[in-house]
Amino acid sequence: MNWESLIPLIAILCIIFGAGIWAGGYLKNSTNFVQDYFLGGRSLGGFVLAMTMTATYGSASSFIGGPGTAYNEGLGWVLLAMSQVATGYFVLMILGKKFAIVTREYNALTMVDFLKERYQSKWVVIFSSVSIIIFLFSAMAAQWIGGARLIESLIGINYTTALFIFAVSVLIYVTVGGFRAVALTDAIQGSIMFVGTLILLIAVIIAGGGIPKIIADLTAENPNLITPYGSEGQLTPTYVSSFWILVGVGVVALPQIAVRAMSYKSSQAMHRAIIIGTVVVGFIMLNMHLIGVFARPILPGIEVGDKVMPLIALEVMPNWLTGIVLAAPMAAIMSTVDSLLLLVSSTIVKDVYLNYVKPDASHQTIKRLSIGITALLGIIVFMMALNPPDLIIWLNLFAFGGLEAAFIWPIVLGLYWKKGNKYGAISSMIAGVGLYILSDSFFPKPFGLHSVVLPVVVSLIVYVTISLQTQSKTNVT
Repeated sequence: MNWESLIPLIAILCIIFGAGIWAGGYLKNSTNFVQDYFLGGRSLGGFVLAMTMTATYGSASSFIGGPGTAYNEGLGWVLLAMSQVATGYFVLMILGKKFAIVTREYNALTMVDFLKERYQSKWVVIFSSVSIIIFLFSAMAAQWIGGARLIESLIGINYTTALFIFAVSVLIYVTVGGFRAVALTDAIQGSIMFVGTLILLIAVIIAGGGIPKIIADLTAENPNLITPYGSEGQLTPTYVSSFWILVGVGVVALPQIAVRAMSYKSSQAMHRAIIIGTVVVGFIMLNMHLIGVFARPILPGIEVGDKVMPLIALEVMPNWLTGIVLAAPMAAIMSTVDSLLLLVSSTIVKDVYLNYVKPDASHQTIKRLSIGITALLGIIVFMMALNPPDLIIWLNLFAFGGLEAAFIWPIVLGLYWKKGNKYGAISSMIAGVGLYILSDSFFPKPFGLHSVVLPVVVSLIVYVTISLQTQSKTNVT
């Protein structure tokens, strides 16, 4: 066991546990448990908001799967990945003040809360909840796998043991501290990511003999590795540009990101978060994906792409520094999985149980159920992650596409278009999700585009058409 790497990692986990326990102590004195547990009392400042968005979005896909894919595809994947730079900007500019104001008026604590009040439809709520649970299970499994892969490679234990250690670590502080613990630890983890990725990139460049030497080695192996088109020329301009929808504009529809746009305390905090978030996301994404490409000449022949990050760190740095630096991807993974756990838990407890099963449930019942459901979800995802794929990035991107196909127009047009109604919303969601699953399963690159593009376009047409045709059946407030 690699104790020199393990000890710094344990130190980081202790800091995170401490933040979770502190946040849990705050919850004991809470007068509004549901709002404080699931939304942190709507009290986030600009720095914490930017970091929690960055850390939640920058997941195992970005820090483990992304570099692994870049290792296989070359600089073309770095170019594709940089479409993520504007994510925080899009989310806070499109949703921004209006979403925060409207959700406060509705007293909405989750994205489904907003949809429930906006469309006044049980079916919109149920379909939304089912979509979140199904697609986020896929995303959570990706995070569990990424965390286990990192621990497995770092300290030399088997995958199942590593998975167990990761799952227990996350479950303890999420179930105890809720959203406030998640946001606070995201701020810590986001800072670690920012510094850690820079240190690792510098170490990789030095180990590879400098950037000109690395580029020459890549060219000698396969000239396509230094082009925008990928190792086999499959990253066409059409496909790459369509990724702007999946990991750029479409991110506004991800429930785990949208909920952050209702949790800040002031307009000033939002404006500060836009600037900080854009800079931090761009810096981290560029560093991580360059590390994946530059690792190829140094460590050729890595078969499991998800092991590229920990293996290159162990190769180019002292063990003690590796433990500190690899706290960055561990931070990214933990900060995403805690948010997803809390989101699915809030969907079950707040959006289904309190709305349709027992609206008059007592404070203590809600508290016990919230903590219990969060722990149960973690156990289920642990079981799902026992047999992992080689590259987790595809699990994560599948979940992103499904959520965007379901929610982008009910959220955005629900905010900005008064004629949008429940018939348009539910029809749009069914059309988007149905077409996305069919496309992803049988026609993964229709017309050379990513499989999320057509569902997003079709769901827009359906939303507008059905809403206009059913104006006489409903009164939109």
